[in-house]
Amino acid sequence: MVKALVVGSSIPEIREALGAVASVEEKVVLAYGKAAEDGSLEQLGVKVYKLKSTHPDHIVAAVEKIFNELKPEIIIGWITKNNRAALSYFAGKHDLPMPTDVTSLKIQADGLVYTRGFLSERATAKEKVPFPAVVLINQKAFKPVETSGQSEVIEITPEGEIVKLLEVKEKALSGINLEEAEIIVGVGRGFKKKEDLELAFNLAELLGAQVGASRPIAADYKWLPEDAWIGISGKRVSPKLYIAIGISGAPQHMAGVMNSKIIVAINKDKTAPIFKQADYGVVADLYQFLPVLINKLKERKK
Repeated sequence: MVKALVVGSSIPEIREALGAVASVEEKVVLAYGKAAEDGSLEQLGVKVYKLKSTHPDHIVAAVEKIFNELKPEIIIGWITKNNRAALSYFAGKHDLPMPTDVTSLKIQADGLVYTRGFLSERATAKEKVPFPAVVLINQKAFKPVETSGQSEVIEITPEGEIVKLLEVKEKALSGINLEEAEIIVGVGRGFKKKEDLELAFNLAELLGAQVGASRPIAADYKWLPEDAWIGISGKRVSPKLYIAIGISGAPQHMAGVMNSKIIVAINKDKTAPIFKQADYGVVADLYQFLPVLINKLKERKK
């Protein structure tokens, strides 16, 4: 009988990972961080271990404990920063295969057949690995399960720090959740100064959207917090609509938005690479186009 351990820090993450292994006979969950405090954890209908920590060393220790007790063939979760840090260490320690960026999964008697993107999502590979295996899936690549029923909840005490934690300094975060946003307005180097981003925020407010950014805006200029960074080294998003403003379309950024249903590009450079991957393109100076678009949207709301 195949067993699966689902690891996650949010209920949407856990439900989607449960959906990815829906055919598995026995499933257990390790919920850490915010997920461990979520009341809906009690209604997942499966055995749940909760860990009130996000420290990768604590996650590794918790996974180790569950792995030794239950011997799951599959350990699975979203490809988030903490999951990648903790589960890659665990996989390396036990010499386990660890496919990442997985977008489809078929569970067989002797292993996993999966597909994943590579070359900044410009190509797809179909591969197979034996059990046991660690799997990191792309956000919104699988259908979440709507579970119900009482969960058996077991609290795990944080332990096993490899590195001694001396101090915690909170990063300046925007408080947004781009992974769950249905409309995202992305901003890039086409904006000349930080104050000009107000145009993007005005547009986002009218559309009920959230604002994300390419690497230079969040990492180099630091005009927006790190959790607004979209790309292969930032967040991977899958909104219904992604509006890219002043973004050239580098492969590293496009890898983070390839799961968007519709991509609209606004750029004054008609040769910008993003136009080759966008569903709709507007060749215009953002400083001339956005005020007109914002005014039109305001008129429609009257």
